[in-house]
Amino acid sequence: MFSKIKSTSIIRNGSQLLLKNTSLLSNSKLSTLPAQEPNEPKIVTNDIPGPRSQALKSELSSLSQQASSVQLFVDYEKCFGNFLVDVDGNQFLDVYSQISSIPLGYNHPALINAVKRSDNLSTFVNRPALGILPNKEINQQLKDSLMSVAPYGHRQVQTMACGSCSVENALKVACMYQMQKSRNGHAPTKEELESTMINQPPGSSNLTIMSFKGAFHGRTFGALSCTHSKPIHKLDIPAFDWPIARYPLYKYPLNEHEAENKKVDDECLADIEGLIEKFKKNGRPVAGLIIEPIQGEGGDNRGSDYFFQQLRKLTSRHDVVYIVDEVQTGCGPTGRFWAHEYWGKDASPDIVTFSKKMLSGGFFYKDDYRPDQGFRVFNTWLGDPSKLVLLSEVIKVIKSENLVQNIEKVGVKLLNGLEKLAREKPNLVKNARGRGTYCAIDFSTPELRAKAIDLLHKNGVHCGGSGESALRIRTTLTFNEKHVNLFLERFEKVLKQL
Repeated sequence: MFSKIKSTSIIRNGSQLLLKNTSLLSNSKLSTLPAQEPNEPKIVTNDIPGPRSQALKSELSSLSQQASSVQLFVDYEKCFGNFLVDVDGNQFLDVYSQISSIPLGYNHPALINAVKRSDNLSTFVNRPALGILPNKEINQQLKDSLMSVAPYGHRQVQTMACGSCSVENALKVACMYQMQKSRNGHAPTKEELESTMINQPPGSSNLTIMSFKGAFHGRTFGALSCTHSKPIHKLDIPAFDWPIARYPLYKYPLNEHEAENKKVDDECLADIEGLIEKFKKNGRPVAGLIIEPIQGEGGDNRGSDYFFQQLRKLTSRHDVVYIVDEVQTGCGPTGRFWAHEYWGKDASPDIVTFSKKMLSGGFFYKDDYRPDQGFRVFNTWLGDPSKLVLLSEVIKVIKSENLVQNIEKVGVKLLNGLEKLAREKPNLVKNARGRGTYCAIDFSTPELRAKAIDLLHKNGVHCGGSGESALRIRTTLTFNEKHVNLFLERFEKVLKQL
């Protein structure tokens, strides 16, 4: 990445290698990154993807099966803020932000400066196995980053590499908690230790995890049993026989269907409680329940505050570990740093998973859920300290520039614009919904949605879908009213073209 290191003296003292007076990263590539955003999108090729992207995809397809999912090849050195530039020179307003993963936009100066700083050099160069040989700075890095934004009631955190492994280990913690409690402080029996080695009870427990229709919690093996958004995610993979409950699906606009939607909430809550009682009666108790505040992949379905408040009471009543998956909704896109903050402190989850905009994966947990022994939640890396360095800079910018409050304000303008278009074009779009800029709108058919996304790309807006027919909007936290106007202008143009 770096073209050269200037003014560096290398001192060998025995087995030590020290870098001294490093004036790093004053290289040509970093100095030529864009200094500001473009004023508007610009499309220069007739087709999207353009010829260079198509050629690179063809080459990649000979190297990797993942090429089939590739949309564009990106020139990240030319991207800035909320604008994405592909290798053909097409300049897009990005309302997808790497599937909700970019907090401050592309090439943000605060992150560039963090990489440039020589005192961060060791953190970026050396990736420690945190579970056995953590870097000396890790405690302060955790305090400066993750613990500075810990959800209410959560004083402990476990770092991970990604959202899926965060979910996997949160599910494990729920099961460990229930079994630790059942032993009343005693050590596992000899029978438990021996039977678990051949995947049999009592060592391999009969506990279950509840998830929801339409949910997405990752594509790794265990998480897939809690994922129910698209068949392609799960096809051919063995799955646990775990309970799957209804997630509330509402009529819109919400303020015109309050009574009907509350009835849906109550029916879903009754379904959840019935499943918990059924599985317990059958000797397969529900250890934990995992749920998204808004089902990001499954169609942007959002449960009401009332639903989640009652769900908290229900899980407490039945001693079910309440896991809220904030991999997509965490770090501000809904107008709160954590989406579950809308429900109030009394509805605080037991475990909160995170990743994406948080740059590092992991989960927060309350004191009671700490595993009783080391190595029970473990892998080689357990995250990456360099991501904590970047996250601490992201959090500084979020706080100093009031970006979460900005997203709440800008989100109102965005949602109002979507609702207006839904009223004007009811034959094309409906069900505008969202919190902050975490918004969506449904098309009349999946085919119409696919055509709209293609036209939006040709009009300079990079975007994506969710569920069967929704257009989902996933902006950065630096998305402002100018960007809202650009998006709504082009979205209205596309609707007219349809």
